[in-house]
Amino acid sequence: MPHRSRHAEVYARSLAQPDEFWAEAAEAITWERRWDLVCDASRAPFYQWFAGAKLNVCHNALDRHVEAGHGERAALIYDSPVTGVCTTYSYAELCDLTARFAGALRSLGVVSGDRVLIYMPMVPEAVIAMLACARLGAIHSVVFGGFAAAELATRIDDAQPRVIVSASCGVEIQRVLPYKPLLDAAIAQATHKPEACVILQRPMLEAELVPGRDHDFGALMVTARPAACVAVDAGHPLYILYTSGTTGIPKGVVHDSGGYAVALEWSMHAIYGIERGEVFWAASDLGWAVGHSYIVYGPLLHGCTTILYEGKPVGTPDAGAFWRVINQHGVRALFTAPTAFRAIKREDFDGVLRQRYDLGCLRTLFLAGERGDPPTIAWAEQQLGVPVIDHYWQTETGWPIVANFVGLGLLPIKHGSPTKPVPGWNLRVLGESGHELPHGDIGALCLKLPLPPGALPTLWRKDDHFVKSYLHEYPGYYHTADAGYVDDDGYVFVMARTDDIINVAGHRLSTGGIEEVLAAHPDVAECACVGIANELKGQLPIGLLVLKAGCARPHAEICAEVVRLVRDRIGPVASFKLALVVQRLPKTRSGKVLRGTIRAIADGKQFRMPATIDDPAILDEITEALRLAGLGRAE
Repeated sequence: MPHRSRHAEVYARSLAQPDEFWAEAAEAITWERRWDLVCDASRAPFYQWFAGAKLNVCHNALDRHVEAGHGERAALIYDSPVTGVCTTYSYAELCDLTARFAGALRSLGVVSGDRVLIYMPMVPEAVIAMLACARLGAIHSVVFGGFAAAELATRIDDAQPRVIVSASCGVEIQRVLPYKPLLDAAIAQATHKPEACVILQRPMLEAELVPGRDHDFGALMVTARPAACVAVDAGHPLYILYTSGTTGIPKGVVHDSGGYAVALEWSMHAIYGIERGEVFWAASDLGWAVGHSYIVYGPLLHGCTTILYEGKPVGTPDAGAFWRVINQHGVRALFTAPTAFRAIKREDFDGVLRQRYDLGCLRTLFLAGERGDPPTIAWAEQQLGVPVIDHYWQTETGWPIVANFVGLGLLPIKHGSPTKPVPGWNLRVLGESGHELPHGDIGALCLKLPLPPGALPTLWRKDDHFVKSYLHEYPGYYHTADAGYVDDDGYVFVMARTDDIINVAGHRLSTGGIEEVLAAHPDVAECACVGIANELKGQLPIGLLVLKAGCARPHAEICAEVVRLVRDRIGPVASFKLALVVQRLPKTRSGKVLRGTIRAIADGKQFRMPATIDDPAILDEITEALRLAGLGRAE
């Protein structure tokens, strides 16, 4: 422990005196006009932080660092092993490029309040486009490049962008993915038509432009005149980020300008322990919450150097890719998903590639996006020799709900727990009737209103849907839709999505707890557990196992061993009798395992192809494996 943690006192103050706490944190942000009220509750449950204040987020992320004399400091490192390009942009350079692209958007008619949809790969121009929108007060919505046309069309119709910014293609390990045909098809399908599209022509594949509608990114930049920052209200939407809805219609999660800037700036030191000028790497993607908060806005607001990585944890060129980036760029903290480390562990369990690199610069590894299973965390600790910190949050929250705190002094780490609630987040575990459960009991993880700065104030143009989706089930609380418990030490354990708490003959079991046991088997690289329908017991758990590279043992032996492990460690009550070996698990591009889709296949139910799926062909493999086990549909 480096020193005594201040978490308890800071957390208590954040709940007892929220206005004073967040007003103090807001002093780290430059305001055009200060607030009249720290938290305006007059329209509860639609709270607004820093009511009456005005600011510009782009100015806070770029201009103010240049004005403070830090223009030569590295702001953005673009590291692209798939194209062989590595480029560093200083704060002054990034500020100039952003101001010019803001001028280009303004020349196309974009003004404060307009929406701009960004459909791009992991390239610097995507970051520039995001910041340029913030500069003008335009509201950006980033859609992960390569999304299917139909899914892109639904987002176009919901956001109704005046301009779409895209690229000719994306580049993956062994292929070039054309974006323009997908974009054109989406616009054709959408009811709303953008007035203009701006296309970045990449040298691997140039796209054909539509006369009168499409503009070349590079050509616009040549003639663009820099645009100044436009001050907006603190409650003005900074961006819309779409997340999958249970109805199949994406939900447009809104994050505002003032509260979001304050929360992210505060989090960079308090949670991540990063100082200004240090290198922070969130190995995620733009278009996901982590990409927005911790590739772009958080590090730049704090004056750090951030890394934009166009590559994979394995295959670009090998399972040492992350170690190379950390070593080459002097990364102080890495933030990624547990699935990335499971992939590295699977390919290089003994850490042979890790030994090639000096990682003395690295102080901490942060994991989020999926539950950090203890075997993966223990492996990462062994390989890196630094604290491995699991932390928990959602697209809707914008920044962590539960974490450990490098800047406040690390708390003891408990494997399986993301530690304790972050200051500002009043987390409770509630039962079905809305009563608070005692320590150790699994229930719904809920957050008492008002949510702190940085969280979503509503859904885009759907206030009623916001209330119905998040606030209706437990009045006075935001329902995370996750299940878990708090132990006697106040540590939070996030066990599963609420839908993944299974009922086996009246016993409520966490699939996350079963996955912990499966992952502990020495031949298992990663796994998933889902509950499937059973006439006798209601539900039964099944396990899908991905084995470590090079494992040649008979699959039947391994499956029998994990069944025994679950019986020994959880007990016969789990009724765990079926495990299957598969080549890979179906995941979203951000690394989440699609457990709901697996469950639907196993139960023989119709399902909608997830828009975020990394590789749809995996579902055919899973369907066949389940069919051979007598599950799902035989046809």
